[in-house]
Amino acid sequence: MQALDVGRHSCPPFLNYILVGHTKIKVKGGGQECPPHIRSPRVKLFFMAVGDSTQRFSSRVENYVRYRPGYPPAVLDLLKNECGLSPASVIADIASGTGIFTRMLLENGNRVLGVEPNADMRQAGEEFLRAYSRFTSVTGSAEATTLPDDSVDMVTAAQAAHWFDREKAHREFVRICRPGGWTVLLWNERRVGSTPFLRDYEQLLLEYGTDYQDVRSERTTEQIQTFFAPSRFEVLSFDYHQDFDYAALEGRLLSSSYTPQAGDGRHKPMLSALRRIFDAHQVNDRVRFEYDTRVYYGRLE
Repeated sequence: MQALDVGRHSCPPFLNYILVGHTKIKVKGGGQECPPHIRSPRVKLFFMAVGDSTQRFSSRVENYVRYRPGYPPAVLDLLKNECGLSPASVIADIASGTGIFTRMLLENGNRVLGVEPNADMRQAGEEFLRAYSRFTSVTGSAEATTLPDDSVDMVTAAQAAHWFDREKAHREFVRICRPGGWTVLLWNERRVGSTPFLRDYEQLLLEYGTDYQDVRSERTTEQIQTFFAPSRFEVLSFDYHQDFDYAALEGRLLSSSYTPQAGDGRHKPMLSALRRIFDAHQVNDRVRFEYDTRVYYGRLE
């Protein structure tokens, strides 16, 4: 583990280390100066409710299933090495949606309770995961899972916690998790400026997105500490990517809840702009999304 002398901004006391690329970096002590990777606003997360967030994806389920990214295998290794994940662990996967992350846990041999409030997403998840006998679909939310007290060893939420009511979800996770259990929040954060294509794609979202700047998980107003407090937590980041032809890129765009749908006056101009961006940047008829997969984990009190 590499110790890091940090910069000019104070680093929170609950943060122990991060992973930058493949280097594990220790942040020395609470209140120490913080490195740029931690100071970056992209490491902050927010918890907000925009309308009825549980219904935002109802009309986008098909594209969500087909074009949303999975997660790097290193995430599972992290949970095994740092959180004691074993095939015997019982997991509540909150806002499990179509089952993208849930499947990783099931393939590890775990019993997984997929808690999902949106009926369309839940039905898609049930279909996607129907071959897994250790999967149970649960109608519930982060704030009211309907699960019994002390019933799970780990609570996970992938690409979802920014929609939760922070205080209610915290209390619910403490209630359902057995003593010593872990809470794990993770996001695939699309890089917005690492390539010319991604810069142009970001500009398209800023121009045509309905409420993009309000709901994107990369634009945050509160640090993750407010969810875990008063507990300590740690964060690791992994590289990830997806490659798309044009049809898949369009599907990926339309899977996002902030993009105008057919019938909206901005829909056709947005797709025309997307086609121009794709044509300008494609290599062998493909473009690449790059992600930082960030995993935040700790034991809630």
